[in-house]
Amino acid sequence: MASTVQIPLVGGTADGETVTVELDNNGRPPLTHHHLGSKGLAEAEIYELESDEQPGREWVYAWRGPAV
Repeated sequence: MASTVQIPLVGGTADGETVTVELDNNGRPPLTHHHLGSKGLAEAEIYELESDEQPGREWVYAWRGPAV
């Protein structure tokens, strides 16, 4: 079974939410997260993985803009 981690979303409409993602074989999460809006992909936003300097948080997904 794959390991998972919870990563906070920063910026955009999902600011403050947390997503659970699977780690790859090297222990890293996916480089991007597509957060679906109320209309699905039509309102999706892209978040990109960044290192986080806050204690206890290794990564955050930072908002980059709409997916479409």
